[in-house]
Amino acid sequence: MSKSKKTYTTEFGIPIGDDQNSLTAGRSGPLLMQGTHLLEKLSHFNRERIPERVVHAKGAGAYGYFEVTADVRRYTKAAFLSEVGKKTEVFVRFSTVGGEKGSADAERDPRGFAVKFYTEEGNYDMTGNNTPVFFIRDPLKFPDFIHTQKRHPKTNLKDANMFWDFLSLTPESVHQVTILFSDRGIPKSYRFMNGYGSHTFKWYNNQGEYVWVKYHFKTEQGIENLTREEAAVLKGKDPDHATRDLYEAIERGETPSWRVEVQIMTPEQAKKYRFDPFDVTKVWFHADVPTIPIGRMVLTRNPENYFAETEQAAFSPSNFVPGIAASPDKMLQGRLFAYHDAHLHRLGPNYHLLPVNRPKTAIHTYQRDGAMRCDDNGGSSPNYYPNSFGGPEPVNDKVEPKFEVSGMAGHHAYEITEDDYFQAGELYRRVMTDEERDRLIGNITSHLCDAKKRIQLRQAAVFYKAEAEYGTRVAKGLGLNVKEVKELSEMSPAERAEATKGQN
Repeated sequence: MSKSKKTYTTEFGIPIGDDQNSLTAGRSGPLLMQGTHLLEKLSHFNRERIPERVVHAKGAGAYGYFEVTADVRRYTKAAFLSEVGKKTEVFVRFSTVGGEKGSADAERDPRGFAVKFYTEEGNYDMTGNNTPVFFIRDPLKFPDFIHTQKRHPKTNLKDANMFWDFLSLTPESVHQVTILFSDRGIPKSYRFMNGYGSHTFKWYNNQGEYVWVKYHFKTEQGIENLTREEAAVLKGKDPDHATRDLYEAIERGETPSWRVEVQIMTPEQAKKYRFDPFDVTKVWFHADVPTIPIGRMVLTRNPENYFAETEQAAFSPSNFVPGIAASPDKMLQGRLFAYHDAHLHRLGPNYHLLPVNRPKTAIHTYQRDGAMRCDDNGGSSPNYYPNSFGGPEPVNDKVEPKFEVSGMAGHHAYEITEDDYFQAGELYRRVMTDEERDRLIGNITSHLCDAKKRIQLRQAAVFYKAEAEYGTRVAKGLGLNVKEVKELSEMSPAERAEATKGQN
């Protein structure tokens, strides 16, 4: 006798109608604050671990500078980008994503690539990764995705079934999965990998004109990676190898550097582009939108104290300076809330006053009190606005230009289309060499083999949908029936789940 299904509710018992699509204004967003289920889910997720970061727990950081090498004033009025040759101090934190603070640096995992620019207009934070795309495109799915990368609630062990079950039911992840299990999945160290803003951002100039941009940080040390066999040895031999490498290289005076480039797309181009330009699971093909070099980043100095600086460093994608703003990217919109909220939980309401987070400019706000207040707390100045006692005033020319938002408020589902498989297929077909494809298949099958057969079938079908040879080789590597995988690839994700539920 089958048990009746339980109704998914909020923490206050209110039934939830949609847990896959955030409440947005129209299909392309932006998010609506009245989507309280998303807010509850993200805020609870941020408080699940104390005091370690929920993600990006283990990291290494360094100070340096960013130097402008090209004139971009027609695109943005950001002061730190206003003059060729201008230098801005930065703090950069690299990290693994899914593992705990004591995990090995050589895990197969994306790498965090966060940059804090201490500009004359306040801090600008770029919170990126070493990959240009991500696994999901709606923040409502983020807590669930990260749970599958952590430990099983019963065994406290990493679990291949959790990992691949979610991915096989989330086909938009196949592009990032292909990158993760490619040669780029385990960088040799932080110095030998690229960084990406991943999201689409807005740049706007003094005339109120705007463009959409993507950031690329290209390593000048050259890209170097580890094979899974090399990584397995290194995890036992030196689990902190990347942390050690960055620190020792800077101490030797071998200052690592990155060439900073952007892709720029006009609003008119964005409306006509073949892929959703705000979908973080997709790239803008360089043939369509070439990169433009704009600067260079160099790391020159190690922190004096790891905890005070690297551990307490807090980056938030909501920290924009005039001339730079958010796009309708749903994942970015979710992160605008989640990162700051996580820092409030982990470090307290005055984390912005910690030296590593404090801007180089003066701080004038009406926020007062709270734990760990370490300045004069505003003295005797007013703590409300408006006031007639000389308190700080808003500056109208710092406001982001208006933009139009329209659409029916609702939970707008992304329809899974051929586009969700195409870029992963192109990566396999056109970018990888035969040797790289061999290693990709080996990396996937050596991990996916630990999952249940029904999950293997579903995931192989996702790969097959991206490229028939890709899925066929994975299926054969796992001993699966290729014909069955092909048939599953022609189904929707829900149909695949139904068709395989009888498997072990």
